[in-house]
Amino acid sequence: MEEFKILIIEDEKQMAMFIEMELNHEGYKTSIAYDGNDGLRKIENGKYDLIILDLMLPGLDGIEVCKEVRKFSKVPIIMLTAKSDISYKVKGLDIGANDYMTKPFVIEELLARIRVLQRDDASQYKYEEIKLGDIVMNNNSHQVLRGGKKIDLTKKEYDLLETLLINKNIVLTREQLIEKIWGYEYEGDTNVVDVFIRYLRCKIDDEFENKLITTVRGVGYVIKGDK
Repeated sequence: MEEFKILIIEDEKQMAMFIEMELNHEGYKTSIAYDGNDGLRKIENGKYDLIILDLMLPGLDGIEVCKEVRKFSKVPIIMLTAKSDISYKVKGLDIGANDYMTKPFVIEELLARIRVLQRDDASQYKYEEIKLGDIVMNNNSHQVLRGGKKIDLTKKEYDLLETLLINKNIVLTREQLIEKIWGYEYEGDTNVVDVFIRYLRCKIDDEFENKLITTVRGVGYVIKGDK
């Protein structure tokens, strides 16, 4: 297996070492940080393929670490917490976490979720630049241009556009978009997709004659194009 580096940011040392042992057994290369500040420094100074991030940490908590990381990196993040309150889960996903697990958890489930994010990483994040017609997305600068004009998008809007572009000519259902962007544990209304499609259209379609996003009534959404 190609070396896949995972950073574990967890202040409970026994938990961190247990996760590290299991991941090492599966062939992953791991590092550990026991507080938020050290974890953030490691991310800034190193290259990791995935972050396992505890919510309750000394120094910077998991929410603050995630916020800071999302300013410069799209590395996949799985958040861990002993809190089962749905508001913590929603907050974590809203600020950019890719997945969320409540302690205690079964290690096999964590490994399965890592494999899911590995597949997503292999397919989605390999693109440095995506072009279709007059729209260009650059994953390094996190910048979107249409007709040479810079389009400012929120993270969710960016992820939604990226997913539609990567899957051009494939109609994606609301459920598929929820799973890809909000995570498969999202329990809110699927109408959130319609809301964000409307936000996205206001920014990338309304001022342009050629409309990118097509609604397939009763199914979902698609961006069509040849190149």
